[in-house]
Amino acid sequence: MWVAGSRRREIGWAVVLLACGALLAGLTFKVNSIKSQVLLAERQIIALETEKRILEIEFQARSNQQQLADWNRVEFGYVAPSAGQYLESERQLAALGTARGVGAPEPIRVARAPEPDEEGGMLAMVSPLTGRPASAQAEEPAPAPEPARQPHARPLAERLARPEPAGPGLQVLQ
Repeated sequence: MWVAGSRRREIGWAVVLLACGALLAGLTFKVNSIKSQVLLAERQIIALETEKRILEIEFQARSNQQQLADWNRVEFGYVAPSAGQYLESERQLAALGTARGVGAPEPIRVARAPEPDEEGGMLAMVSPLTGRPASAQAEEPAPAPEPARQPHARPLAERLARPEPAGPGLQVLQ
C-alpha cells in the first residue's frame, strides 16, 4: 500500500512539473512577443524622429524668406532678370557667339535622315512577318499555305535570316 501512495506522489510531481514547463513555455512566448512589439515601436519612434527633424529643418529654411533672398544675392549672386537680359532677335543671339578657340573640342554633330525626294526617298515599310514591303503585299494575292515542315529541317541561321509567319492560320493584317 505504501508503494501505491509513492507511485501516486511521483505521478503528481510529474504532472506539476509538466504544468510548470507549459506555463514557462507560455510565459517565454509572451515575453518574446512583447519584446518584438517594443522593437517595432522603437523603430517607428526613430522613423518619426527623423521625419520630425527633416520637417523642422525645412520649416526653418522656409520661415525666413529674407534670409534666403540674402543668401541668393550674396553667396550665389542670383538676381531677378532685368529687361536688358532678354534678346530681341536671333541676330542678337548670333552676335553673342565667338569663334572656337585654339584647342577647343569639335562641336557635337547629330545624325539626321536624308530629305525624301520626289519618289518618296523613305524606305518602304516591311512586314515583320513576311519580310516583304507592305505595298507589294497589298497588290499580290495571299500565297497558298505551304505544307507543314519539320520545325528543325533548316539550319537556324537560315530560319532566322528569312522570317516567316508565326504559324499556320495567322494572317497578316493590312
